[in-house]
Amino acid sequence: MPSRSRLIVVAFAALSLLISVQLFAQASTPAQSTAQSQLVSAKPHGITETLAYYSEKAIRAIGYAGLYAAMTAESMVLPVPAEAVMPFAGFLVAEGTFSPFLVILFSVLGSLSGSLISYGIGAWGGKPFVRRFGKYVLLDQRDLDATERYFERRGTITIFFSRFIPVVRHLISIPAGVARMHLVPFIILTALGAGSWNTFLMLIGRSLREHWSVVQRYSHIIDVLVVVLLVLAIIWYVYRHLRRRSEARSGAENQ
Repeated sequence: MPSRSRLIVVAFAALSLLISVQLFAQASTPAQSTAQSQLVSAKPHGITETLAYYSEKAIRAIGYAGLYAAMTAESMVLPVPAEAVMPFAGFLVAEGTFSPFLVILFSVLGSLSGSLISYGIGAWGGKPFVRRFGKYVLLDQRDLDATERYFERRGTITIFFSRFIPVVRHLISIPAGVARMHLVPFIILTALGAGSWNTFLMLIGRSLREHWSVVQRYSHIIDVLVVVLLVLAIIWYVYRHLRRRSEARSGAENQ
C-alpha cells in the first residue's frame, strides 16, 4: 500500500479513537423525554416489546460513543448487525433523547472506522492473515471468497451497494484492501453507502417509535412471526453447517 494511503488510514483511525475516548470521557447521557418514553419504557409484555425494551435501554446506556463502537464492529467481520442497532437509535431520536444529526454522524464515522480497519487487514495482511485469524471472529471463509468474487466482477461500485446487503457489507472492505483499491473513492463510497443505509434504519426506528401504540396492538401477531423466523433461521444455519461439513469430508476423501 502506498505510504500516503497508510498515512490516511492511520490518521483516520487515530481521529476516530480520539473521538471515541472524548465521548467516553464526557460520560454524559442526554436526559430522556419522560412523556414520550413511557410507552416503550413501561413493563414489556411478549417477545416484541421485550426485545424493543432492552434494546432501547442498551442503546440509551452506551450513548453516542457506544453507537460509534457498535457500528465500527458492524463494518468489520464481527457479528454486530446494523439492523440490531440503528432502529433503536431511531427510537431515541423520536423521544428527543438523541439528535438525528449526531446519530448519523457517529454511525457513519463508526462504519468508516471499521471499514478502514478491514481494508488495512486486506492490504497489509492479505488472504493468509484473514484465513489464519478469521475463524476467531466467526469469519466464514466461503462467505469471504464469495464476496471477493463479487467485488472482482462488479468493481469498485460494489463498495456502495454492498452496504445494503447482509454479510457482504461486513466483508467487502477486505477484498478492496487486497486489491489495493484507491483509498479516496473507497472512503467516499463507504460513507455514502453506510450513511444511506444507517439513515434508512434510523428512520424506520423513529417511525415505529412514533406509532408504538399500533405496534403494541398487534404485538401478539408480531411475536408469532418472530418465533417463526427464529426457527427458520436455526434450521437454515444447521442445514448449512451440516452441508458444508459433508462437502468438506467428501473433498478430503477425494484427495
